[in-house]
Amino acid sequence: MEDLIKEAIHNPNAAWELAKTDKDPIRVVDTISELSMEEAIKLGHNFKRFPIGCDLTEILVGTCASDLEEIDFLGNCILADMIGASIHACAYAFSDMAESYGMKGVELMRKVRKITEVPIDLDHFGENGPMRFPEDITHCIGQCYMEGPPFKGCPRNRIHSRLLDKEKETLPERDEWIKLSTSVAINLTSAQGAESHAAPIKEAKKVAKLAREHKRGLEAIMFIGDGYDDLITAFETALEIGVDVFVLEGGPFNLAKDRLGAFARAVAMARILAPGKIVATNGAYEDECRAGLRAGLNAIITGFPRNHHGYMCGYSPGTARRGNFGLPRIIKIIKDEVPGGLTRAPIQKSELEALALAVKVAGEDNVYPESIGYTPVGDAHWACLPHTPLYRRVKIQKTVNDIKRMASEGLLGDKIAILGARFLSWVISKELVDYADEIIISDTDNWVENVTVDNLRSQLKVDIHGANGDDKKAYEYADTTIISSTIPSIVNRLSRDFKDAISFI
Repeated sequence: MEDLIKEAIHNPNAAWELAKTDKDPIRVVDTISELSMEEAIKLGHNFKRFPIGCDLTEILVGTCASDLEEIDFLGNCILADMIGASIHACAYAFSDMAESYGMKGVELMRKVRKITEVPIDLDHFGENGPMRFPEDITHCIGQCYMEGPPFKGCPRNRIHSRLLDKEKETLPERDEWIKLSTSVAINLTSAQGAESHAAPIKEAKKVAKLAREHKRGLEAIMFIGDGYDDLITAFETALEIGVDVFVLEGGPFNLAKDRLGAFARAVAMARILAPGKIVATNGAYEDECRAGLRAGLNAIITGFPRNHHGYMCGYSPGTARRGNFGLPRIIKIIKDEVPGGLTRAPIQKSELEALALAVKVAGEDNVYPESIGYTPVGDAHWACLPHTPLYRRVKIQKTVNDIKRMASEGLLGDKIAILGARFLSWVISKELVDYADEIIISDTDNWVENVTVDNLRSQLKVDIHGANGDDKKAYEYADTTIISSTIPSIVNRLSRDFKDAISFI
């Protein structure tokens, strides 16, 4: 494994071979710890690539704070929804606000779900429901981020100040909070030695079990810590619990001597180990954000003014304080560090719509965590999006099951070309395996095409080969051509070029 990791720095094909293998967190951390920052960045970047990692860059935005007026809070949520940013719901703040309006916290959550359609990521949630804290915690100016490392424990004794009696009062509404969300975050930093910062690991496991019972995505928040032992503890704990997404917290919680190098290396480690292929940060100074993005970060959690995530990412010691509006700053940092590609960086509403369309075409039962060949179909987004109003809104013309029915009725012929070699093509191929003699895969990205052919051949007993990106050649050779993309501009262009090709939107 060590040799493969080092080769994967410069060779995407080695990264693909590494993705096929079972990976021991200790060996991954050991090997990557020896890399330079530049090597770690190249490695992490290679793993932010289809199909071995999510290749989107996005923003999750905290819209709430304990002392916001309802009109401002709901306006924040609407604005986040308009730009396609997932809402990061700090449960304690929802509850504090609702209480001041004479409501229950879950009632406010229902209001947000009614006026928005993007994913909602639930955080600060305990075994009884939303965590609750006294005012000196909820209105903290961001003391630890302002002062910077080293972190020696919350100066306000945060987690031990929880208002547990208040939390227990909301037990009857606990499960509804999770049902209204698309993913749930748990904090593993108590397992890393930060008992004053996060709930005991036993409680985190209970929350994880609840999330799984309701089929919601699961995220694990972990400190960079010393950049070695602390990360091993976090990765092993997260994998044992069955987490999908890894969320790395630097800032004052990055205690490594080589602070930036440690952050970049942690991103590369997480990129290789995260089952759901998504790596985020909920707290990173500006220089860490920039290094992390170059090393393959998928997501940065930021916030509106007075939300604590508004200062936790993108600022520096001395400037990171409550009241900051982190969202525009993070957008600019992402624009600086991440080149545009098939999708914009950060992604916006149309990218979420295209992804939702792909999941709807494939069918929820066929995608992550379900696998074809060596790896799951899609990433954690593919499991979370079906729980959104956006998913219910988008419309498709056909599903993969419709294609299978057409094939069973002899309407497609023996030779079928699939234009586009991403995840949807995997599901189409799997459903056609009993009806086609040949499946021809074509993609303008040769590496994507080759990896898809290799992956499908590992499982499907049918003649599968690539077209070297020559869509026209594939179309002319095949009896039927299927456009597997759900990005409207791509579908429209291919439909013009190949008029009788089947499309899903």
